[in-house]
Amino acid sequence: MKRKLLVGAIAIVLTFVIGLTGYIFILLAGNKVIDEQKLVMDSTTTLVDQNGSVISKLYIEDRDLVTIDQIPSHVQEAFISIEDARFYDHHGIDLKAIVRALYKDLIAGSKVEGGSTITQQLAKNVFLSNEKTWLRKTKEAIISINLERRYSKKKLLEMYLNQIYFGHGAYGIETAAQLYFNKTVSELSLEEGALLAGIPKSPTYYSPINDIDKSTSRRNLVIDMMDKKGFISSEEAVRAKGKVVTLQANDYAKNPAFATYIDMVMEEAKQRFNLSNEELMTGGYMITVPIDLQVQQVAYELFKKEEFFPGTDETVEGSFVLMDAKDGGVLAVVGGRNYVHKGINRTIVKRQPGSTLKPLAVYGPALEEEDYHPYSLLVDQKLSYGTYSPENYSGVYKGKISMYDAITSSANAPAVWLLDKIGIDVGKKYIDKAGISIPDKGLAIALGGLEKGTSPLEMTKAYRAFAKEGKVVEPYFIKKMTNQEGELIASTEVVEKEVFSPQTAWYVTRMLESVVEEGTARAGEFGGSLAGKTGTTSYTNIPGASRDAWFVGYTPDVVGALWMGYDTTDDQHYLKKGSSYPTTLFKKILSSSQLDETASFIAPSGVAELEKPIQLPEDTKLSAHLTFKAFGLFTVQLQWNSVQDQRVMYQVYEEKDNEWSLIGEVTGEEQFDVENVNIFNLPSYRVIPYNPQTEESGTPSNTVRAKIGS
Repeated sequence: MKRKLLVGAIAIVLTFVIGLTGYIFILLAGNKVIDEQKLVMDSTTTLVDQNGSVISKLYIEDRDLVTIDQIPSHVQEAFISIEDARFYDHHGIDLKAIVRALYKDLIAGSKVEGGSTITQQLAKNVFLSNEKTWLRKTKEAIISINLERRYSKKKLLEMYLNQIYFGHGAYGIETAAQLYFNKTVSELSLEEGALLAGIPKSPTYYSPINDIDKSTSRRNLVIDMMDKKGFISSEEAVRAKGKVVTLQANDYAKNPAFATYIDMVMEEAKQRFNLSNEELMTGGYMITVPIDLQVQQVAYELFKKEEFFPGTDETVEGSFVLMDAKDGGVLAVVGGRNYVHKGINRTIVKRQPGSTLKPLAVYGPALEEEDYHPYSLLVDQKLSYGTYSPENYSGVYKGKISMYDAITSSANAPAVWLLDKIGIDVGKKYIDKAGISIPDKGLAIALGGLEKGTSPLEMTKAYRAFAKEGKVVEPYFIKKMTNQEGELIASTEVVEKEVFSPQTAWYVTRMLESVVEEGTARAGEFGGSLAGKTGTTSYTNIPGASRDAWFVGYTPDVVGALWMGYDTTDDQHYLKKGSSYPTTLFKKILSSSQLDETASFIAPSGVAELEKPIQLPEDTKLSAHLTFKAFGLFTVQLQWNSVQDQRVMYQVYEEKDNEWSLIGEVTGEEQFDVENVNIFNLPSYRVIPYNPQTEESGTPSNTVRAKIGS
């Protein structure tokens, strides 16, 4: 008897020791196998506009995380009923379920029922592979037991519901709710929650998008299980199964119109906020971007139309940037006519800017240095500067031309002459201040003939100086960024940098308005106020061919740049037309996007307005009449054709003894009286129109002499 008791005691002790050793092994093994970093699930980053409308999603696995408190109890119960009815009773492994599954498998002669708990499924999906071996099942059990020790049941259920796959790229219950029903998980009804609970067993087979009948049948099984487990009443079950499945599929397919914008958001996140692309696609951020959805879509669609691109074939390219002039938020961006994700982004590729650089490199600096004003006369002659001999595209040279007219007509010779006068270093200083760094040191800078060129994004930033009182800001794509908890982790602060004075910016704006109204940017239609500059660079191998064509411009609200050309220009690939095409397309984008066309440019406080240029008459016809006045005795009345511009001054000259002398000046008048003339020696007269803006004299009138009796 004693021996039996001793053996029994030893057996009990051994059993206890073995059990304790096994339990300690499970704990130690579990601690070693569980990597809690793997429980941090990838979460989808969402891009929204400033109104909160979803633009796109960035993800490796499309998952929006939610807490267990956001998941209705009837949705939780639906998953527990069909996946793990004893979830709240076991400690990671359900021995009863395993035995029941084994029994049913033996009766059926094949595997018909699984015995895995929700915790085991979480362990398998997060930490293990899908291989079906005893070692993997052992690890699954060890991890499950340890997960149950570390986390509450609600936390485990939360992790499970956020982790599982629901088909069509959707991970987690929140993303599934939005995919299939276009609502948040908190809004799901009983029958909707039951339908989702039925999908994970076979996401493709039970997807309601793929087969509504199979999905409905599976949903009804889940509802029956909820009734059987006591989560709902039989009446609720009957009513729920009687509901027709109504899908509102909401697949956030990537709109190709947004491809360039999304890539630039990702690049800015990397450069400004040190977030890698992988982190951005897994971190679950909410990013607010300054995009204008209508402008972006319109620009994308118009870039597809061949009529706007005068190339030798359909591979002609283009790019477009439009920025909010107030704060630098990029409203729209097109990196190419057939842009693909991570492809060649032509908004940041440097090209020859042509004459669009003139206001930045020549005219703005000349005004800023206070040696010149908009109506200063510049030399317009075909000159050589060493080996450099610039020519006007028109082939016409006026000898002298005002800065205003030189910009409007985009004459080359006066731009180069003026840069030579103010100095290349002066011009480069302002280009650099505007955010464009160039290695060039020659006068070709005046015409945008650069070694490396500039990009449309750089030109957009630089022209903002003219649009907003001489200051530039950095263009941005990310207005603010919040994390999964809704905490602000990044935002854009607008910092202005002065390039030109408000007075210079205003003078340039008025001159660039003239370019659009009556100069080289007349092509196309836009009903609002618009200032801008065209630019064309020639492809000299073929007469009349162009390499690059530009329009850079701004309204009171937006500023942008549009370039077109070929990635590589050769004898088979070139533009057949110049800057009229990007000008037309730029205006078409603005007018088709319902942007404000009522706003006008308003002069900043304290700046002088720029009058419209005075136009001197080309032909002044003078006549003279001799009259008698009571106190003026004999008087010669000089009259000429009507004055079109009341600001024109007329200088009156008299000839005596073969010498001409100035005897008077009138402004806006059509006549002049010469009193007390000697009728026995009547002189000759002529008038010369004079422009007080440019201090330039016009063409003299005909010479006349009054006759007695006339």
